[in-house]
Amino acid sequence: MILHHIQTSPSRDNALKLCLRYACKEDAILLSSDGVNALLLRQWAMALSPFKVMVLKDDVVARGLGERLKNINQIDYNEFVAQSLLHDKVITW
Repeated sequence: MILHHIQTSPSRDNALKLCLRYACKEDAILLSSDGVNALLLRQWAMALSPFKVMVLKDDVVARGLGERLKNINQIDYNEFVAQSLLHDKVITW
């Protein structure tokens, strides 16, 4: 199992697109920083739907997206560390 960590908005680069090309169904995807914006766009929300998706809560709050992303698993930094240890490897795109 791999934890894929996306930090950039899909409008900025192709990190999320590449991640989705190589991710397996048992992998998890963590969106942080501007990466949380991907869930605001239907095409990316649909593409992410088969995966376990998490967002860093601090980044969601910082962007005022708490209400819009309330159905997404929001984790804190301690949970991020725990997820890193739970998965075989972490890839930051």
